[in-house]
Amino acid sequence: MGQAIGEVLPFGVGVALSPLAIVVVVLMLAVPKGRVNASAFLAAWVLGLAVVGTLVLLAADGADADDNGAPADWVSILRIALGALLVLVAVRQWRGRRDPEPELPPWTQQVDTFTPAKAAGTAVLLAAVKPKNLLLTVGAAVAIAQTGVGTGGQAVALAGFVLLGTLGPGIPVAIHVLMGDRGAEILARLRGWMVRENATIIAVLCIIIAAKLIGGAISSVAS
Repeated sequence: MGQAIGEVLPFGVGVALSPLAIVVVVLMLAVPKGRVNASAFLAAWVLGLAVVGTLVLLAADGADADDNGAPADWVSILRIALGALLVLVAVRQWRGRRDPEPELPPWTQQVDTFTPAKAAGTAVLLAAVKPKNLLLTVGAAVAIAQTGVGTGGQAVALAGFVLLGTLGPGIPVAIHVLMGDRGAEILARLRGWMVRENATIIAVLCIIIAAKLIGGAISSVAS
């Protein structure tokens, strides 16, 4: 089980550092009843990661991801494919960093009109549909499955991934709850930094995790 938990750590960090999700939560907390919407966002974020991770785990188990203590050949191929896709995401984001004044998507201007249901729907899209997070969640689940750990160990490792992946959007809520109005300046600075560095953060993360995926897959095939 320890190996499975270790495998998902970089993926969890990659999901946690989701600038747009963090900015959206900060924007929610700046309006009346924002804490309710932010709570709905976090709950749906957790659910989105957990559902995708569980489905991939079930599929990987059914396809025998573990081959006598070593990753099956198809797992190595999938990891290389996921790594290549992450490289494409990184390249796209890196090119986008040239914008001297990066802007948020237009829909973020309507955050103050969100209901809890709309906040939850947004979280599912950002956690389970947005390419970067979807690829990382698939990668985490496959990494767990290939270790050959039992069902209980898989559940614990997946829970660890989800918990770690929720820290990013969860930290603004914690600041808001613990510091109240005093935390408003901190959240404003966090929002500004995330908007400015969004492309760079995602590009660097994707390259690092892509290298881990591809390097691990090549090692498994060569051994």
